[in-house]
Amino acid sequence: MTSTGEERGGAGRDGPWWWERPRGAVLDVGLAAVSAVECAVEGVPFAHEAGLPVPVGVLLGLLVGSTLVLRRRWPIAVVLVGIAVSPAAMGFLLGVVGLYTLAACEVPRRITATLASMSLVATFVVMYVRTIGDQGASRSLVIVLSVFVAVALTVPPVLLGLYIGARRRLMESLQERADSLERELSLLADRAEERAEWARTEERTRIAREMHDVVAHRVSLMVVHAAALEAVAAKDPERAAKNAALVGDMGRQALTELREMLGVLRAAESPKRAPTAAAVVPVAALVGSFEDGPGPSLGELAALVGQSRAAGMVVELDVRGAGAGYPAEVEQATYRVVQEALTNCHKHAPGARVVVRLAHREGEVAMQVENGPCGADVDRPGLPSGGNGLVGMRERVLGLGGVFVSGPTDEGGFKVSAVLPCAPRQG
Repeated sequence: MTSTGEERGGAGRDGPWWWERPRGAVLDVGLAAVSAVECAVEGVPFAHEAGLPVPVGVLLGLLVGSTLVLRRRWPIAVVLVGIAVSPAAMGFLLGVVGLYTLAACEVPRRITATLASMSLVATFVVMYVRTIGDQGASRSLVIVLSVFVAVALTVPPVLLGLYIGARRRLMESLQERADSLERELSLLADRAEERAEWARTEERTRIAREMHDVVAHRVSLMVVHAAALEAVAAKDPERAAKNAALVGDMGRQALTELREMLGVLRAAESPKRAPTAAAVVPVAALVGSFEDGPGPSLGELAALVGQSRAAGMVVELDVRGAGAGYPAEVEQATYRVVQEALTNCHKHAPGARVVVRLAHREGEVAMQVENGPCGADVDRPGLPSGGNGLVGMRERVLGLGGVFVSGPTDEGGFKVSAVLPCAPRQG
């Protein structure tokens, strides 16, 4: 089946048989009816000239004209029928519409050119033969008139059909390109949504890790001091007061760090815009805000160890080498790893001896927190554990391109080790 493209461009076909649209069927049936009437009228003089009964000529004209209804299905056959009946001087509309349809459809151009040339020659011959016998008509005038009529009946419909066919193919190409662009935009939108969801997940993970690191250590120390306060409240009021002051200091420090974190989060948000996928705060910007703020540094490790000592833990700090100005995110990650490791010692190994080692090497900084076995008769503070401490430390270290190892020791304790490069890996 071929198509002229006159009724193309919709989403699907809903016409009968070979028609794309019902209006195309109506148009073709109407043209076929007009062509049949025309050929039937022209069949009367043809019957007289050929010596045939008039009803035969009329019936032949009806059949020939009715073939125009097949122009979209078999345009070549319609044109051949028009060429075949041209000696009978019938099928004017059939020939013109057939040539237009042939040129507009997706038939090879060599076939179109061949049939158009045959129609041109047939029209010229018929016109020449019918006018050469007229009295007073010169031969040159008959030739010129025959050429004019042949060209007028052949070239315009062919050119119009070629234009319509080219325009239809161009529109189809543009439609395909538009569909392709729409699919690409849809894919890009899906990928953007995936990236936005990934960014939201990373933000939640980052915030949860920061909240865990800040709150868990302070609250753990507060619980330890509160337990000691409860034990010595009646026996040693002076020590109880000291422990109560430490609990207050821990609480105030935890609140201060929480306020700093919440302030960074509020500064990173845009209250004037709705939370759309495109308005998600980039993770890098959020991380940079934490790192650029007043975060902890390596210079505060001694104070961190001192807080654990004040809570009754035996902690040894071993620093080797001289640190040379690390980036803020490296110092913050180092501090948080040691802090979370000490928190785990308070939770799972109360009364155990803890060694904190920090080594400044060329191009990297290494840290290790190792605790010995916990005595069986030691009262545990009953601190809850969410199981996120080691996961958060690993994510933090690996995110900066470092190495993280943790696990039990041969002596029955536990060890956490990490190595961070001085220049963190760029995400």
